Amino acid sequence: MINIRIKVKGLVMGVSLFHLFTFSPLNAQSWTADNGNGTYTNPLFYDEFSDPDILRVGDDYYLAGTTMHTVPGLVILHSRDLVNWENISYCFDRFDFDDEAFSLKNHQEIYGQGVWAPAIRYANGQFYVFTNINGKGLQCYTSKDIRGPWEHHNMQGRIYDLSVLFDDDGKIYAIHGYGEVKCTELKPDMSGPIEETERTIIPEGSAVGEGHHMYKINGMYYLISTDYRPNGRTLCSRSKSIWGPYETITITADETFGYHAASLTQVPQDEQYRIGHDGTKFGIPEVDKDATACTNIHQGGIVEDQSGQWWALLMMDFHSIGRTVTLTPITWKDGWPMLGLEGNLGRAPRTWRKPDISRSEESGVRSEITPHAPYVRSDDFNYSPSTLHTPHSSKALKPIWQWNHNPDDKMWSLKNGRLRLNTMPAEQLMWARNTLTQRVIGPTSVTTVEFYTKGMKDGDVAGLGNINVPCSWIGIVKGGKAKGSKGKDVYTLRCFEQATNDTTDISLSSFLLPPSSRIYLRCIGDYDNDQMQYAYSLDGKEYKTLGRKMPLSYQLISFQGSRHALFAFNVKGRNGGYAEFDNFTVEEPQADRSRNIPHGKTVRIVNLATGKPMIALPHGLVYDTEASDKSPQTRFRVIDKGQGQVILQCEDGRYLFVSGYGIAGDVRLTTDESKAEVFMWQDYLNREFMLMSMRTHRYIGKSPTTGSPYSMDFTGADPARRNGAVLRWEE
Repeated sequence: MINIRIKVKGLVMGVSLFHLFTFSPLNAQSWTADNGNGTYTNPLFYDEFSDPDILRVGDDYYLAGTTMHTVPGLVILHSRDLVNWENISYCFDRFDFDDEAFSLKNHQEIYGQGVWAPAIRYANGQFYVFTNINGKGLQCYTSKDIRGPWEHHNMQGRIYDLSVLFDDDGKIYAIHGYGEVKCTELKPDMSGPIEETERTIIPEGSAVGEGHHMYKINGMYYLISTDYRPNGRTLCSRSKSIWGPYETITITADETFGYHAASLTQVPQDEQYRIGHDGTKFGIPEVDKDATACTNIHQGGIVEDQSGQWWALLMMDFHSIGRTVTLTPITWKDGWPMLGLEGNLGRAPRTWRKPDISRSEESGVRSEITPHAPYVRSDDFNYSPSTLHTPHSSKALKPIWQWNHNPDDKMWSLKNGRLRLNTMPAEQLMWARNTLTQRVIGPTSVTTVEFYTKGMKDGDVAGLGNINVPCSWIGIVKGGKAKGSKGKDVYTLRCFEQATNDTTDISLSSFLLPPSSRIYLRCIGDYDNDQMQYAYSLDGKEYKTLGRKMPLSYQLISFQGSRHALFAFNVKGRNGGYAEFDNFTVEEPQADRSRNIPHGKTVRIVNLATGKPMIALPHGLVYDTEASDKSPQTRFRVIDKGQGQVILQCEDGRYLFVSGYGIAGDVRLTTDESKAEVFMWQDYLNREFMLMSMRTHRYIGKSPTTGSPYSMDFTGADPARRNGAVLRWEE
């Protein structure tokens, strides 16, 4: 459980996130990677954005990502600096296939089987986005304007998880396949692949994976891919010919930024439905926190900025949030695009300098970009669809929202500044049509919505949920008239957890509800620790939790992380009434990181691996000591050197410096400030951090097992943060 420190009327209090019940304004700060000091901190987004592919056109960068079964689909973000992004387009409003599965009808679904692993390209004066849809084959969407409208080309053919290269000779190639990598030429009109051109360009047995991204750089063909056997690694294969032969090396491995894998949901083999039912005995096993597994940075694209610097935008598994995006500098070494910095290739800094590309290539004018999040998450629904300027839809919501499968547009509306969902038959949340979702935001957040029950009818169930496998929700179940109650309606406030098939109920007759029939529902999420809990209020001021702190998991069924869901369905097999929602707000207690570096403060530095504080020995070395040691030698002043850089000064006046090659015993003390080692502060949140040398790009740390003094030869954090390189500061 995370503890958040909140300042109230000049007082600072330690408050458990699960007791944080304060509303935030609709324009409250949201996570952005931009630290406001010329640096950024990964992830770029603390919400899901999987299978990223990056494209630069002039001074503009575009990022396309997977949306699976949710619509609108195929999301596209735009940036001018690779750090601050904005959602500007989707390629389609709804799946244009008649199959019932795309609309969640008659127990047919496409969870995790919609659009995934897109490739975005610009050629011939227009944008192309290629993707796969399970059972439908290769799809392509084209538009001269990145904002749309987009034209859909159903190219069919069994080509998926692909990259596309528009070569210099006018030919268009699709690269695809796992292990055995194939190349197929595509027809210029996007009507389909030229089947007879398919050839294997990298044979099985070459330790190459999938998720391909092909580039032609200075006449050489470079293929970036990801392998998961036995764990995650990102590879680069290169050749002078697109047809090979290729040589392959690993360009990054084991970079997890200190995040271990999330638990993977297990569904019994004899279960009738992939998503289970209410009563399915799901398994959520313990995870090996020391294993890299497949959660390290992997699968994504590379891009050259206007200054000539190359960058990688790869995804990474962030617990129950799902997969999101990281930004990493590339160092070219012997003709290979190695991730990371000289002296520590293959690993990536969590915090680094922003790309130096604020000067326009087109105009030469330097422009300052205000840090901002890609989405506006909160919504008061006080708008008409026409004000959203959506060029290809007459009925739209804010871009953050996506429907779970195709919606029935006759069964939802915006009425008097509220979202109205009419109920349709379903036995549980995962089968409920017209469920409106948005990604949860980490590392912690509190989401609240006003819910109006007046339009509900017998058998209706509506509220706020979590679309995942297993799912959960808090809401109202509407019953019939209570006996002897003079016709008063019966309502049950319920918290439901599918993982345990457990319900927590509170009976509410209509006279207990406010005259407005309004109730406030809340989800309190601690996503870095894979926990959430529901709460409710009758007045919007005092909140009470309902149900337990639920464990969260990731799973390979929907291939998505947790998602907030506004839902309404009827369990009695008929269309019922309606539910209305208003003032959906998202509060992010950790979005403001402006004070995460304790500049100017004198602090104790504790090693997470040993639990012991750092001490500057009189002998001139840095070691550890017992927690009870409060001597001046255990206290260090953090001196700001600008752009996220710091030096450390012991309270006795000496400075940390590093001699030699940074091996054990090379972290020493000096009275000469000019010799002090300059570190880039790596923010790991919750007062946890790493110190990366600006000379060697390696990290300071101390082995928890060898007894050796501090060194500066650590390549990064391990998944459990207990290899001795992750530190915590305390006052």
